[in-house]
Amino acid sequence: MSRIAVVTDTNSSMTREEAKKLGVYLLPMPFIVDGKEYFEGVTCTYEQFFEMLAGGADVSTSQPSPESITGLWDEILKTHDSIVHIPMSSALSGSCGTAKALAADYNGRVCVVDNKRISVTQRESVVDALTLIDKGLTAAEICVQLEATALNASIYLAVNTLELLKKSGRVTPAGAALATLLGLKPVLQIQGEKLDAFAKVRGMAAAEKTMLKAAEKDLATRFAGRPVRVFTAYSGDLKAGLEWRKAVRKYFDDNKIELYKLPISISCHVGAGVKAIGCVEYIE
Repeated sequence: MSRIAVVTDTNSSMTREEAKKLGVYLLPMPFIVDGKEYFEGVTCTYEQFFEMLAGGADVSTSQPSPESITGLWDEILKTHDSIVHIPMSSALSGSCGTAKALAADYNGRVCVVDNKRISVTQRESVVDALTLIDKGLTAAEICVQLEATALNASIYLAVNTLELLKKSGRVTPAGAALATLLGLKPVLQIQGEKLDAFAKVRGMAAAEKTMLKAAEKDLATRFAGRPVRVFTAYSGDLKAGLEWRKAVRKYFDDNKIELYKLPISISCHVGAGVKAIGCVEYIE
């Protein structure tokens, strides 16, 4: 019997193929399009979602049902001693709190990490968990270490449109209208927990420059002397995402920097055309 299994959700920007390769169990996140529930990577592809979004569909996010979570855990525990479950940040969704409440009935066999992360930084937490398993830590010990280092990450993202943010109440209608009129692009940040404003600049080129300098500053200050990985991410247009990765690789002189899709749960709020960069300390 294998000792510890790692579970995460599709908010980690991890595909089913990558999860299978790593031996990670992947919970598909639900989302709503025009009143119908879909599951990322299962009943709706990334491309299909953005086709519906471009067609004017009404989109929103949801949580996995308790039954889908416990059903997965019960199946895993037939062949494993314990589980490390890594959901998205509790500050961005109630799914972490739900999982923690459900885990209380599993007599310590399921440890839920309040990860404070999402997308590429959440993905790194999953990789860290696998590293800690190899080091011989227990599920409870892994949970403690991942929560202790949860805030050692940054994400900056440039949003192409404010329409969905306006709809979700994260920006006022007047502010969205003014930004559109002036051609302003908001640069947002996730420094551990919530999505916050970082800067407003004129045009995407300026937004890209702002993100690069912000990441560079983090590497020189917050993460100085520490092992850090840099990631890029995008929503919608793969071609634009590849161009962004090319620019980031050139800026940091690092051809190992990879590109990931922003999960649909984020894209429901920020739309298509987003470019993002993440910096995250990893466990060696």
